[in-house]
Amino acid sequence: MSLRGVVRRAVGSLVHRLWTTVRAAGAVSAASPAGYGFRRLGQGACLAFPVGAVFGEAWIEIGDHTLVGERVSISAGMGPGVDLGPGSIVRIGGSCSIGRGSHIVGHQSIDIGDHVFTGPYVYITDQNHVYDDPETPIGRQWPRNNPVVIGSGSWLGAGAIILPGTRIGRQCVVAGGAVVRGEFPDHSVIAGVPARVVRHYVPGEGWLPPHLGGGRAEPAGTRSAPAATGGVRAEPAGSVGAA
Repeated sequence: MSLRGVVRRAVGSLVHRLWTTVRAAGAVSAASPAGYGFRRLGQGACLAFPVGAVFGEAWIEIGDHTLVGERVSISAGMGPGVDLGPGSIVRIGGSCSIGRGSHIVGHQSIDIGDHVFTGPYVYITDQNHVYDDPETPIGRQWPRNNPVVIGSGSWLGAGAIILPGTRIGRQCVVAGGAVVRGEFPDHSVIAGVPARVVRHYVPGEGWLPPHLGGGRAEPAGTRSAPAATGGVRAEPAGSVGAA
């Protein structure tokens, strides 16, 4: 190996060792100063470095042994320094794994149960802009909140979008790229744009598609994001898609 190659290899090794040290030192845990601002940051919980945009920590709870991946943004409220009242806004349970680059944006109430895993770049929010006034730019109209609940044991695939008002049951699978809005029962496989139940577990029969009864447990009138054509009928007035 040439001298140049030896030097490059040595420098590369040094850089990787330094980066490993920086990542370990920059991670946020209950024992680190950056963790003190959270309403609760459980034992063994960790926000990996580089940390995403995090504010409103006093209204954020993260359970024991939950891993929040690199560049994950978690926020409560419109911005730092706002008094959001006595209760917490964003609650993430124990033993969860939040994929890198995801966003959890809470203004009223986001509840994520225990043992919930997400892929990267998942977006979860309980607030969206409205379009009540057709003459005012949508981005300038006052947003509307609707609580979100994600049941324990669920898995959210890469790039899934969870919109305000969504309630996902326990042990559910959300397919990658799904745009989810509405109420979905326990043990559902949820996919599509707009998302719908494509499989449901029926005791004694297993996982069934809707045409074999797998969709029976889906509540009547489940609200999903608007379809490409005619979808406005299923969407409450004054609500819009992902912010």
